[in-house]
Amino acid sequence: MLAGSGYSDKAIRYFIEKPYIGEILNAEQVSEMTGSCGDTMRIWLKVGNGVILDARYQVLGCPGAIASAMAVVELIKGKKIADAHTLNDGDVFRLLEEIPAQKNHCIELAVKTFQKALNDYTRKSKR
Repeated sequence: MLAGSGYSDKAIRYFIEKPYIGEILNAEQVSEMTGSCGDTMRIWLKVGNGVILDARYQVLGCPGAIASAMAVVELIKGKKIADAHTLNDGDVFRLLEEIPAQKNHCIELAVKTFQKALNDYTRKSKR
């Protein structure tokens, strides 16, 4: 059903397996955003020595939102904070390969939620 709706096999796999759904105890940063569609994402970041060691999302949303959040984590784990700031919607879309055009806002929400967490963490760590 999802394949017929325009989701790639990779996006469907992220939605079904949900490899990065959950919380991280003692996370250095937790941030949340709600998109214009009403989907809500919360992200936990575990950071050590300037590197994103782990990340997890909770997602209240559609398959596109869940797949997008999982793709963001795949792209940021192991990256230096300085390098992670460059993550953009195109990076996530390329990893997912295909999602329905009307779900592109899900990618935007996942990226913006991560960027908010990263900016919040950076501000907090400079104090």
